[in-house]
Amino acid sequence: MCALVALAFLVPLGLTLREEVRDAALADAARRGALVTGALAVSTDPAAVRRAVLASGDDPAIRPVVHGLGDAEPVGRAPESDLDRARTEQRSIIAAVDGGLVRLDPVVLDDRIAVVETFVPDARLREGGDRTWWLLAGVAVALVGAAVIVVDRVATRTVDATAGLVGAAIAVGDGDLGVRVEPGGPRELVEAGYAFNRMADRLVAARTDERELVADLSHRLRTPLTVLRLDAEGLDSDDTGVGTFSAAELDRRRTIRRIRQAIVTLEGEVDVLIKTTRKAVTRETGPAECDVSEVVRERMVFWAALAGDQNRPYQVIGAQLRVPAPVPRAELAAALDAVIGNVFRYTPQGTAFEVAVSRRDGYVAIRVDDAGPGIADPDRALRRGASDQGSTGLGLDIAKRVAVQANGSVSIDRARLGGASVVMLLADPGATPRQVSRFGLVGRMAREVREQQGTRWPRRRS
Repeated sequence: MCALVALAFLVPLGLTLREEVRDAALADAARRGALVTGALAVSTDPAAVRRAVLASGDDPAIRPVVHGLGDAEPVGRAPESDLDRARTEQRSIIAAVDGGLVRLDPVVLDDRIAVVETFVPDARLREGGDRTWWLLAGVAVALVGAAVIVVDRVATRTVDATAGLVGAAIAVGDGDLGVRVEPGGPRELVEAGYAFNRMADRLVAARTDERELVADLSHRLRTPLTVLRLDAEGLDSDDTGVGTFSAAELDRRRTIRRIRQAIVTLEGEVDVLIKTTRKAVTRETGPAECDVSEVVRERMVFWAALAGDQNRPYQVIGAQLRVPAPVPRAELAAALDAVIGNVFRYTPQGTAFEVAVSRRDGYVAIRVDDAGPGIADPDRALRRGASDQGSTGLGLDIAKRVAVQANGSVSIDRARLGGASVVMLLADPGATPRQVSRFGLVGRMAREVREQQGTRWPRRRS
């Protein structure tokens, strides 16, 4: 294909150059003939004409020949028929003769018409032609070679990029989701490479989301397991090695022992399941809304029974009126169970706690306080998978993720009761948007200056 393109370009160029050489040779012949025709127009003296002929060129073979002056006719190359045609038509003509071309220029004298014959040999017509064709052939070979090299390089890049993309696709199909490709080659393959990387990233995100969902669902199982374990601890002793018991009492104590062992085993399995699937972050698939007060009242019905069994004083504040929040009901319930479950799990029996709901400044606050020992390192407690109590460390992270999903946050502080205070802030969907003041930046800068100086500007009151 490259050779055809080179030929299609160079062959017309060679023919054009050949025509230019031929035209240049004929133009030189016209110039030499014009010297003689000019001399004839001035004088027909043979001596003057001879001087003009000698001045037209150094090569006698190509000097002009004048026909029709009346003297002895010179020997020329043009046949008589061409001479008569030039006289009859009274215009310059070019005729082919042996060894080249002749240019015949008629000159009208007083009583006759003379013809100036100028010969152009074939060597002049093809001067430099062979060299030109060889040069063009070399150019054609160079172009074809360069095209072959460029096409080979481009094809190599394309093949390498395609092979890399195929290898990465096979690796992803085999389960290696960490493989990525370096986009290269033509634009289409580059786009395919970026699309492949985006697809692989989404596959990783989808798989980690599924794992995290399993971890969160497993963590939800810890709440009823905690209740079962606490209830099992409140049962009678399961010791059957000391004392004498009836068959019924012995069977009852063995049943209690099996229940406790099953709960411990189940808690261990849930912990293993959470620890193996807790490395990613899930994303809520769609917007939702629930009533915070209703969720708090519903979950406190569950926890109140367990609080009564453990003699834990508790109080619910602010859960009478409807308070909307932009989170799914099940997610908020799971977050609330995770926070309250930590109170039951990490504080002694009889420790008081308090759940409060408030709404102000565009946020809904859910506060869970306890009278326990508190949390020594709040920042570490909020990090996913980090725990100083030997647990999975997902409880507060579930609450934090729900709060972030609602454009809020989670904070830990010292509670009024003396223990830990966990506050979940959720954006209030019913709050009125604040009007932005165009003097807000100026006022804020002035306030910062006053705080740095430790003084306030006096303000007169009317």
